[in-house]
Amino acid sequence: MKILIRQGRVIDPARNFDEHCDVALAAGRVIGVGSIPEGFAPNRVIDARGCIVAPGLVDLAVRLREPGHEHEGMLESEMAAAVAGGITSVVCPPDTDPVLDEPGLVDMLKFRAEKLHQARVFPLGALTRNLAGEVLTEMAELTESGCVGFSQAEVPLVNTQVLQRAMQYAATYGYAVWLRPQDYHLGKGVAASGALATRLGLSGIPVMAETIALHTIFELMRATGARVHLCRISSAAGVALVRQAKQEGLKVSCDVSINSLHLTDVDIGYFDSRMRLSPPLRQQRDRDALREGLADGTIDALVSDHTPVDEDAKTLPFAEAEPGATGLELLLGLALKWGQEDGVGLVRALAVLTSEPARVLGSALGTLQASAGQLVDGGVADVCVFDPQAHWTVTPAALRSQGRNTPFGGHELPGAVRFTIVGGQVAYEAKPAA
Repeated sequence: MKILIRQGRVIDPARNFDEHCDVALAAGRVIGVGSIPEGFAPNRVIDARGCIVAPGLVDLAVRLREPGHEHEGMLESEMAAAVAGGITSVVCPPDTDPVLDEPGLVDMLKFRAEKLHQARVFPLGALTRNLAGEVLTEMAELTESGCVGFSQAEVPLVNTQVLQRAMQYAATYGYAVWLRPQDYHLGKGVAASGALATRLGLSGIPVMAETIALHTIFELMRATGARVHLCRISSAAGVALVRQAKQEGLKVSCDVSINSLHLTDVDIGYFDSRMRLSPPLRQQRDRDALREGLADGTIDALVSDHTPVDEDAKTLPFAEAEPGATGLELLLGLALKWGQEDGVGLVRALAVLTSEPARVLGSALGTLQASAGQLVDGGVADVCVFDPQAHWTVTPAALRSQGRNTPFGGHELPGAVRFTIVGGQVAYEAKPAA
């Protein structure tokens, strides 16, 4: 398939490229940005006037719910939601059922995803067998099956010695460890500690649940030399510790969810279970620090933290409701909204969705997708074409994800995806307005 994308504003944050030009795609690769090869005869021409032509988005936190939780999300529905949001690559945690701790399970998931010909799926392998925190998995075999790193998902690793051994092993072979920093004993609440949680009578999770875990992780990094990606940082104190760790030279990266970037604990209102999230929504000072950290590069990537939850699991008292929200189709709009509100500019708003998350994955992507998150001659033809001037209202019932619970229902967001191209094939095309 040969595609010519014409007269769009091409933005590639990886190389600070921002020009109005054409882009040519052929055989799953980018073969021209601005300079189109002589004699190029496209099978299809996409008119991108008034649109941004950007690298396909890379989302580092997407729960696909398959296998094991198909009632909350089938692979088909979640992959359709991804490409509708301009996302061409997703990283999924290992907390499926069964857990992704065996190569055969990883192979099955990747095979199922590839048959759909939509977004690319990059699984994280379990750090310990069944996420039980006792016995390390066969990381080498899981890497050969396509795992891009190793994680405990939302399950804290209580035994620090096991975590140390895991990080030593990962450092020896160059694997990345993905950790959500939260102390097991302090993190058993349902809302962020503070005046609102106290007033509502909700059990609180203090900031030190995050900072104590971060101190432990950083000490182990100093001892082992491991590379760690911190998943969904949530507090001002956490951002400050990550900033110090980076200045020290530790091999650390981190991300923040769209929920923590835009919402605070006040949004819980009167026990709104749509705001039952993990990590919990914190105070405004935390949200402000997260936005500043994302702007200055302390936080590397913005993620959807896509966690489809069925209606029955949300229609419960706040403390009993299952945490999570859909986010794939909202990621681009909420990134653009942040960019506009904080004045960071379009290039940075796209960088935290493209080049920066791709850099976090690094060599784990393999040679074929090494150019993910950028538009460069010879690179993989993963492209998102969106209209930055178009605004749309989040209507949960209209979302493609099987889990339609979102705290952003009714919000107006900028940026409407027109085309998503994966491997040189059109995976999503918006229907023309009636």
